[in-house]
Amino acid sequence: MAEDSPVSERTAIRGLLGALEREGLVSPEWERAVWAVPRSAYVPERIYLGDDLKPCDRVDAPEAWLRAVYADDSVVTQINDGRDPGEAGERWASSSASAPGIVFRMLRMADVDAGHKVLEIGTGTGWNAGLLSYVVGPENVTTVEVDPVLAASAKDRLWKEGFKAEVVAGDGALGHAGGAPYDRLVATCSVRSVPRPWLEQVKPGGVILTPWENPWICYGLLRMTVDDAGTASGRFSPHSAFMLMRAQRTDLRIFRDVVSDAHRPDESSTALPPWRVTGDDLAAQFAMGMRLRDVWWTWHDDPDVEGVASRLWVATTDATSWTAVDWDGKSDDRFTVWQHGPRRLWDEVEAAYAWWTSHGRPGPERFGLTVTATGETPWLDTPDRPVSATG
Repeated sequence: MAEDSPVSERTAIRGLLGALEREGLVSPEWERAVWAVPRSAYVPERIYLGDDLKPCDRVDAPEAWLRAVYADDSVVTQINDGRDPGEAGERWASSSASAPGIVFRMLRMADVDAGHKVLEIGTGTGWNAGLLSYVVGPENVTTVEVDPVLAASAKDRLWKEGFKAEVVAGDGALGHAGGAPYDRLVATCSVRSVPRPWLEQVKPGGVILTPWENPWICYGLLRMTVDDAGTASGRFSPHSAFMLMRAQRTDLRIFRDVVSDAHRPDESSTALPPWRVTGDDLAAQFAMGMRLRDVWWTWHDDPDVEGVASRLWVATTDATSWTAVDWDGKSDDRFTVWQHGPRRLWDEVEAAYAWWTSHGRPGPERFGLTVTATGETPWLDTPDRPVSATG
């Protein structure tokens, strides 16, 4: 960073570094990278703040913009895949600059070193590619971005800052065979399944690091090592919630896609509180996702049903089976269950929860995944203890 940088920005960078150092996330090498690759040079002039994603422009609100840029938090940089939702339209985040804490946690986990050839999936603003370029050399960095507008903007920022990394506009699930083989592949979007081209493009002994998601929960990081046979295997760790790779997105709504007035569900009851598997215990949620691999959920508060204060909906991603669990707002030991379709989903949830408790309530760090050219096998503790799917 130039010596005539604004004092306010230098103060903001020092504050960010202090927060990261307290967490033990920044080595001297990466601290130098923070100064040399200022985040403010990569975050766009307009960002979106708060739950309502209100725009914040650098020109109109420079202090608020700078605070957001140097907070240890993610910054939404694009909404609705770049389409204008209008004043009254629904807003949803489609791209963001990841929180610095998770950026440096992932760089540390990937064990990136000078001279490594790195493939990044999900260029976003270009800041992560800039940091990588500073450490391994821009000639060793290839970064792939599915959104061509974001790719072009990131390339402009990188090249303006002197980092002529290769920026590819394309589907990150395909990787970039033209630059293979790579020592490291680092994704900045989550995946529900590891794309097979990634295994083919990382050299034996190389590392794949990617955020993880399944329909039940978006949570966890997966670090795998590729072997001579083109198989990758490794463990999960907690932390992170990244936007899902666009090619793996699903868009399901309970009343639009799943539940029909013609359905006649079966009624039963359960003693398992629905918030046990959807609440603050992320270890429980992660385990549910590892067993219930094609099942998702959503809460419906005040559903306008007599005697029901809240209803948990659970459904399959193919929209053929669903269940609803009702809480009356009073009792915490008995809940009404409605189930429809070929699968008894709440029975599967109860079985998955019982499995989790019987195995000592394992967190993400006890789970792993082995990926071959033909499939994926999750496991608990060691690869020879596969975790079977319900259903």
